[in-house]
Amino acid sequence: MIRPETEPGKEAGAGTAADRDRDDGVGGVHIKYLLHCPRQLWLYMRGYRPEAHSDLVAFGEIVDETTYTRRRDIDLGEAKIDWVTTGAVVHETKSSRAPSPAHEAQVRHYCLLLERRGVSVRGGTIHYPLTRRTVDISWDDQARALALVTESQATEVIQAQDAPPRLERPRCRGCSYLDYCWEQT
Repeated sequence: MIRPETEPGKEAGAGTAADRDRDDGVGGVHIKYLLHCPRQLWLYMRGYRPEAHSDLVAFGEIVDETTYTRRRDIDLGEAKIDWVTTGAVVHETKSSRAPSPAHEAQVRHYCLLLERRGVSVRGGTIHYPLTRRTVDISWDDQARALALVTESQATEVIQAQDAPPRLERPRCRGCSYLDYCWEQT
């Protein structure tokens, strides 16, 4: 099982021991990286973390810290949800201007994690404060199936012995993993 690093004295996960055993430690960042670039997920899980020095990541953290300041993060150990409102609606804030499939998958994964902990989840909302847009994500059997498939794919990438091939696309230019991926032969 994949377990996240936690602060001393803090337990990873929530709920009963059976709930934690059912979780494989895949969190929102893992889902986001999987859909952005499987190689990024694989490298991240092996301790390569150049995003700590990324201006884009720093900008995203500032947006997160300065918008919706009355909300409270929900820390599940393997995942940190921006906030959950009455009726169990998951809310996620994104600094990008455009919705992406990775954002939706991340919210579906949070719904799955909460459901495993016995929460009757209704769905999710993704907030894009820079464009003042929101996108609602349904939580039904189809969404649950998608979340399970995505979680399984992330686990496969994480457990793979070799890195997935690098993606040849213009988007790699701005990636904080660029130096590693393109310097390797």
